[in-house]
Amino acid sequence: MQSATPRENRRHDLVVYGASGFVGRLVVEYLAARYPQGGALRWAVAGRSRARLEAMLEECAGNGARPDVIVADCHDRAALDRLARDTRVVLTTVGPYAKYGSELVAACVANGTDSCDLCGEVRWMRRMIDQHQAAAQASGARIVMCCGFDSIPSDLGVFALQQHARQVGGRPCSEITLFVRAMKGGVSGGTIASMLIATEQARKNESDAAVLADPYGLNPDGEREGPDGPDQIASQFHAGAGEWTAPFVMASINTRVVRRTNALLGHPHGRDFRYQEAIACGKGLRGRIKAGLISTGVRLLTSSSLAQRGVARLGPKPGEGPSRKKRESGCFNLLLIGKQADGKVLRLRVKGDRDPGYGSTSKMCAESAICLAKDELGTAGGFWTPAAAMGAPLLNRLTASAGLRFEPE
Repeated sequence: MQSATPRENRRHDLVVYGASGFVGRLVVEYLAARYPQGGALRWAVAGRSRARLEAMLEECAGNGARPDVIVADCHDRAALDRLARDTRVVLTTVGPYAKYGSELVAACVANGTDSCDLCGEVRWMRRMIDQHQAAAQASGARIVMCCGFDSIPSDLGVFALQQHARQVGGRPCSEITLFVRAMKGGVSGGTIASMLIATEQARKNESDAAVLADPYGLNPDGEREGPDGPDQIASQFHAGAGEWTAPFVMASINTRVVRRTNALLGHPHGRDFRYQEAIACGKGLRGRIKAGLISTGVRLLTSSSLAQRGVARLGPKPGEGPSRKKRESGCFNLLLIGKQADGKVLRLRVKGDRDPGYGSTSKMCAESAICLAKDELGTAGGFWTPAAAMGAPLLNRLTASAGLRFEPE
């Protein structure tokens, strides 16, 4: 293997890998509109088919100068090494990552290249951390996973609420719960495929199941203990919110990312910090019924192979997703409620102006990659969470450019 090119001498700031896929196309549309070629950001597109990439650019890149096109199959290590050596950051949308992402991570680590992704596959993330953390520290590669709806609103939401808590109360919140108040948008085939692979692996492999069940399964070695227990699995009344709640299917990803952030930063929230997520369903009998129905649906989706096969058969296939109208009319509204040690309660809203999984996710991931490429972060090589790696600079980018709001109440 050739030696890594110094970052300042690389041809591109950013390469979008998987650019002809559903989310990749949205990222390209965003970059073409906001960061056209010839400006301060030098970006390119990559994937396994030149023809598909060229066709995508005809539709998505507008009439300006076109980005470079790079051909690299996800299992061609030599091509991935060439790609990684030529850019500061790789933004990859190619999932399921357990199936298509491992060799790209290895190439980025080996070449000192930063990367960010949209991964929500906890077991694969843990495997990549275990295999490559030491090498990433040595090469300087900063690998930042979960840079979409899982798990930026959760991770940066906690970061923003804790900043607010220190400003108004001089101390962090000792516990925070995120409540999904509203979420409007469609689902893509890639998300469904990732979920099915993760649950299948957990059924077949006891170690995979153990990692998924561990509330601190993504924490660094020696930091995998704490006060949090299993994620919510049934409807329950939450006294702090004053309403009935149901399990949030993405909590099994988001909560572990938030806890890893706290550990990576040296426990600024405290070693006894608690964090949970749930769907807010309303008060009274109506809220209780809604919570019960959602809980039943989540339980079937996560535990029944028959239900999962039905979703795979009837839902969108990989590369498919919601229409432009659904993406642009979508939104999300999350409420974080934190409690300080003296009992003081603080609240913060996280809102997005597009559907969470695609319209907002494409902007979040794009700005994460640009933050890694362009901002002075002082972050060393290794495997990071969005808040631990980028913190305030990313928060500023998301509010300025990506349609997100983080609003204390």
